Amino acid sequence: MKTYLECIPCFMQQAYRTARIATSDEKKIKEVLNVVGEMIKSIPMENTPPETGNIIYQKISEITEVHDPYKEIKKANIKEALSLYPELKKNIENSDDRLLTAIRIAIAGNVIDLGVNKKFNIVDDLKQILKQDFAIFDYEDFKNQLNRAELVLYLGDNAGESVFDKLLIEELGKPVTYAVRDIPVINDCVIEDAVTSGLDKVATLISSGSTAPATILSLCNEDFIEKFKNADLVISKGQGNYEGLSQVNRSVFFMLKAKCPVIANNLNVKENDIVLKSINIH
Repeated sequence: MKTYLECIPCFMQQAYRTARIATSDEKKIKEVLNVVGEMIKSIPMENTPPETGNIIYQKISEITEVHDPYKEIKKANIKEALSLYPELKKNIENSDDRLLTAIRIAIAGNVIDLGVNKKFNIVDDLKQILKQDFAIFDYEDFKNQLNRAELVLYLGDNAGESVFDKLLIEELGKPVTYAVRDIPVINDCVIEDAVTSGLDKVATLISSGSTAPATILSLCNEDFIEKFKNADLVISKGQGNYEGLSQVNRSVFFMLKAKCPVIANNLNVKENDIVLKSINIH
């Protein structure tokens, strides 16, 4: 997905928000804004937004000298999600369609997105999404491909969301490899976060190699690329992964909540709609 003009003020908002979390030093925050503003003047609009985000977040780390500014926030998100896990597991067990309920719960976790300037309440969002209609609903294609799959590659997104991913993985009934970011970026999941969420109990954990807030294939390591090419089913969580992979030439299932107007317009849905979208299904 290309970069739109609406993305530019969002880049500045993300830079300010992250710098403010990383440091209270006003001079460093101003330096972040100066540097990012200069960078934005020359960004290629044909690039995906996360490719620009990759450069921005690395600059923020350099200037503030804080490697993982969202670390404590991620811990709190995971703790809250883990506290909800037993009740959500019961919801799945008592539902008429366990797999679909698990998909809804996994998508509900996608609201824990600190790259988007929106407040969220995970409990309220869960209640809403468990009864909300899908704007795009390629569920039959998903079930068909899952039934044929021997290996599933699951692309994680944010750290708190990974707890909800675990609930879905437990319902897939297939060997799963769970891929996370290579280094901390926004509140996205890295290996340490995935272990805290308990994902190592249900999946093989790998780093994609991507340092961006998305799966950008040009940034990924060879091991991940091989798994991406050869997996029977690829599940991609979140907006960033959609931005990075919407033009790939293999089948992918995207699960997300459209939290910004650019993503909503690109998907031809409304803001806050939930999506289970397939591409390249034959």
